[in-house]
Amino acid sequence: MAGICGLYERKIRDINPVGPITYDISDLYNFIDGLADISALVYDHSLQAFLPYDRQWIKQKLFQHLKKLSQR
Repeated sequence: MAGICGLYERKIRDINPVGPITYDISDLYNFIDGLADISALVYDHSLQAFLPYDRQWIKQKLFQHLKKLSQR
């Protein structure tokens, strides 16, 4: 999830190289929605296989990730 945030932050930096990097969750969701294709493959030890997850799952995990970071 940190990698996805990093991709978005690089896009912000490309648009405005000298300004601060600030965004909210809706900006991040719009970025994800604007990608042509995104999915996550997550390894499941019990199945010994990678399971695919969609855009909605990624958004939920990003929200949880950012919420956890904000509580530190």
